[in-house]
Amino acid sequence: MGGPKRMKTIAITLGDVAGIGPEVVRKALGSGKLDSRFRYHVLIPNEAPVLKPGKLSRLAAQFALRSLEAGVVGCLSGDFMALVTAPVSKAGLKLAGFPFPGQTEFLAHRTRTRRFAMMLMGGGLRVTLVTIHIPIRKISRLLTRRLISEKIELTHMMLKRLGMRQPRIAVAGLNPHGGVPGEQDEEERRMIVPAVRASVKRFGSNVTGPHSPDHVFWLAKQGKVDAVVCMYHDQGLIPLKMLAFDSGVNVTLGLPIVRTSPDHGTAYDIAGKNRANPKSMIEAINLAARLVLSRA
Repeated sequence: MGGPKRMKTIAITLGDVAGIGPEVVRKALGSGKLDSRFRYHVLIPNEAPVLKPGKLSRLAAQFALRSLEAGVVGCLSGDFMALVTAPVSKAGLKLAGFPFPGQTEFLAHRTRTRRFAMMLMGGGLRVTLVTIHIPIRKISRLLTRRLISEKIELTHMMLKRLGMRQPRIAVAGLNPHGGVPGEQDEEERRMIVPAVRASVKRFGSNVTGPHSPDHVFWLAKQGKVDAVVCMYHDQGLIPLKMLAFDSGVNVTLGLPIVRTSPDHGTAYDIAGKNRANPKSMIEAINLAARLVLSRA
């Protein structure tokens, strides 16, 4: 007879150790609210630097990057079943010479993933972002039919993985009244409408849009749609953070590994004061566990 089955392990980074990452990880692990079918391994690839809380630091960023790399290696090798990443400072990453906009883009590069997206969950909403950390003035020229269609497909795949047999996906317009025929601007007519039509052919009539951005989140909150595909970062993040500021979760779609993270930053202003709320980290860890089990 074989020996006892080895427990699945989820890896967790501390992120920027001068921020609230270590605190929310510690509180989450001690909360008693995590799935007991998993082991949880905090990634400390070498001794963490001793730094003053709340201060931007190149050393903290370098430690975060080493932890992130260890997590990717462990997931790709099969040692870890998922990776949960605590928040980092993008300014700190720049000081460390990090060539990517954030952890999401690094993970896509490191896993050789060309098609990926950020989905945020919380407060009864799920939002997928077509564009991420770019200035508003650049959004219009970066949107394409192909890019929008790709994010719709990734959203559909994730919703199916979450157990939805016929996912309902609402696609937001870019401009005010972007869902009203006759009032749509060039982006809706040339890119969003064709992307939605192509997605309907693939996934059925449960893909709808473009919807007026000022109305679509009411539909989602009422449970009339399962996810909203948003054209830019703040279009999706403002309503989600209003409803789930302390409990939102980010999951990266399209990766060959499971990766989630809490939807908050390093919170330097409260770092080291034992005031950080761990709920978002708890939700991120439990979502990672749920996604691992959905693959089993």
